[in-house]
Amino acid sequence: MMIHPTAIIEPGAEIAEDVEIGAYSIIGQNVRIDSGTTIGPHAVIRGHTTIGKNNRIFQFVSLGEIPQDKKYAGEPTSLEIGDNNVIREFCTFNTGTVQDVGVTRVGNHNWIMAYVHLAHDCQIGNHTTFSNNASLAGHVTVEDHAILGGFAIVHQFCRIGAHSMTGMGSAIHQDLPPYVMVSGNPAQTHGINSEGLKRRGFSKEAILEIRRAYKTLYKSGLSLQEAKEEISRHAESFAELQILVDFLSNSNRGILR
Repeated sequence: MMIHPTAIIEPGAEIAEDVEIGAYSIIGQNVRIDSGTTIGPHAVIRGHTTIGKNNRIFQFVSLGEIPQDKKYAGEPTSLEIGDNNVIREFCTFNTGTVQDVGVTRVGNHNWIMAYVHLAHDCQIGNHTTFSNNASLAGHVTVEDHAILGGFAIVHQFCRIGAHSMTGMGSAIHQDLPPYVMVSGNPAQTHGINSEGLKRRGFSKEAILEIRRAYKTLYKSGLSLQEAKEEISRHAESFAELQILVDFLSNSNRGILR
């Protein structure tokens, strides 16, 4: 192991042989770090925290600290981080709470920039991007390939749909459907993330159908139920729309509309 002599590794921590840990970092007794991961200097990783393979974690992060929740009473909740993530300076990820699933999760291949905060019980998918200072309150779900702009904030219990995008400083107080772009405080919709879909290999036909679904949802004057039924009919021919239909069917906070 390439561990700087000033780093503090508490007894009980499980660290793969090729993990790098920088100067003055602190690794708690219940932390597990898998192979290929690097930890920068002055990082603090505590709690029941599991970190997967090939993550690059920069200096001054705080991972696995107790939740910022007054109800928390010392229960052994946890933080799970997958593989191939980049976690930049001063990020803070808290563990979960027993009032929810008890686990804060970060998937694979996520690009998380400086000062990002993930509160208790957040569930982050794969290939997401969090720009500087984006912050999630507790119990937020962010689905695959979503992009949060700098200083974006998300209210507790909200869901951010796959392939969606928020502008800088957006305030999200309801669920953001897949594919949709929003900005502002409060956030307002501005079409679909067509450029992102092109980059991820969506066909021209699929993007056209997603754009039509957006117009059905936001421009047609139909009620939410009527719009969902209309989109469902098209989803029989375009599987890409089924993600949107499922999201609308499972929204608890209502959607940004």
